[in-house]
Amino acid sequence: MAERCIFCRIVAGEVPGDIVYQDEDFLAFRDISPQAPTHLLIIPKTHIISLARLAEEQQELAGRLVILAKKLAEKEGIAERGYRLVINCGSDGGQLVPHLHLHMIGGRRLGDGLG
Repeated sequence: MAERCIFCRIVAGEVPGDIVYQDEDFLAFRDISPQAPTHLLIIPKTHIISLARLAEEQQELAGRLVILAKKLAEKEGIAERGYRLVINCGSDGGQLVPHLHLHMIGGRRLGDGLG
């Protein structure tokens, strides 16, 4: 059985989340500590610890994750003005939850810095 990280528990319905999208493979929900007016976390339902653990045979999944972000940006009304997609990898990269996730941040002008 996969590690029961907080995101796996949200997927399982054990922990509530402000879910904006879900299908067979992905779940998207609002970040509980948003960095901008729109801040979604988009995750594969399959537990993958980090980008570093993504396997070659999962490249289609990774591509679909990015395409889903594009569609959600359109749905959230931020696609035209722009947004940022961020994947933190490992502790030095700022990854706090050990489950691959993509941050979609937008709804305001974002700074040039990456921090």
